[in-house]
Amino acid sequence: MGSCFSARIKAESPPGNGYNSDYDSKDVNGLSGLNSPISSISVSPTPRTEGEILQSSNLKNFCFSELRIATRNFRPDSVVGEGGFGCVFKGWVDENTLTPTKPGNGIVIAVKRLNQDGFQGHNEWLTEINFLGQLHHPNLVKLIGYCLEYDHRLLVYEFMPKGSLDNHLFRRASHFQPLSWNLRMKIALGAAKGLAFLHSDEAKVIYRDLKTSNILLDLNYNAKLCDFGLAKDGPAGDKSYVSTRVMGTYGYAAPEYMATGHLTKRSDVYTFGVVLLEIMSGRRALDQNMPSGEHSLVEWAKPYLNSKRRVFQIMDARIEGQYPVRGAMKTANLANLCLSTEPKLRPTMEVVVRTLEQLQDSNDMGGAGSSQNTTHRNNYHNSSSEPRYQRRSVTETSNGGVSHLTPSASPLRSHT
Repeated sequence: MGSCFSARIKAESPPGNGYNSDYDSKDVNGLSGLNSPISSISVSPTPRTEGEILQSSNLKNFCFSELRIATRNFRPDSVVGEGGFGCVFKGWVDENTLTPTKPGNGIVIAVKRLNQDGFQGHNEWLTEINFLGQLHHPNLVKLIGYCLEYDHRLLVYEFMPKGSLDNHLFRRASHFQPLSWNLRMKIALGAAKGLAFLHSDEAKVIYRDLKTSNILLDLNYNAKLCDFGLAKDGPAGDKSYVSTRVMGTYGYAAPEYMATGHLTKRSDVYTFGVVLLEIMSGRRALDQNMPSGEHSLVEWAKPYLNSKRRVFQIMDARIEGQYPVRGAMKTANLANLCLSTEPKLRPTMEVVVRTLEQLQDSNDMGGAGSSQNTTHRNNYHNSSSEPRYQRRSVTETSNGGVSHLTPSASPLRSHT
């Protein structure tokens, strides 16, 4: 599965430079492999300056000219994603030297180029390097390098050919086929393992930005978490939470975090529950195009989660009933626990991983020949047949007013 650095990493950035916001997660203040081997590697003391962070990152420092060649001068037809941060370009580099190569040679990379006029700030760019430069896990996207040259700020990642989970759940195109139940559970388990690792004693990180557009998929649909611009170091000493400005995306943030600004690991667990509902239902966490009373996925779905007779009503119609009833019920129960209003009642991500692993190892996963595989036919139509629009995220001003709206986008999504 791979190894990871055993590191205590601070998410503290140098003093602000006037930028705010994240790739596609904005300030929403006031809104209503655990089983992977881990090797302990000592790291330098907590970096606090830009120079220390960059020098301790173990990443390649690319020249801007190298990335310009690798992406064919940032040609428009090389764009594979875009958002408030700017655009992401597809490029090629030599597998060993990481020097630019011709298209089709070497390995494929994704180059995120910070839009100097955009909302994404230097601090978030640096935070991404701070975390992904030292943390490695099979379920975290690999950051290969960066570029800081004059006003150019870029990040270079491994390319994820299947794009984001958001694309597969919500886009309606011929090259995005509906995900089977087994694939959905595989992706959920991978995302849970990545989050559990971040919460472990080896990392002690609160992710704060889990959502379907930040779950990327490789060729085999292995899930990897990306975008660490909002990540925070976990509480120190005897503190149980981190006090911070409330940031995130509509529909995902835990209610107690939105109300108090107190960030804990259980805040991430709540968000995982929302993502698990999206995986099951094929609905967005927040969709203003749905009928009245169904805009919020959590509010709409919760009454169905504990009923074996009604749980099928939240299932994505594109699965066409091909899922194990008992497995779906157990998954719904897990989602319901993650979404508990009281944070202490939510399971840890370790427990979530074990639960999903047990589901995979049991007959509850179903299959072509499984007696648990039951097809439901009903007149209920969920959001899979509705037109889709990009989720909007917001940043609020200090007095609570909305200062801008930007579309959500996966930075490394693939159109292929």
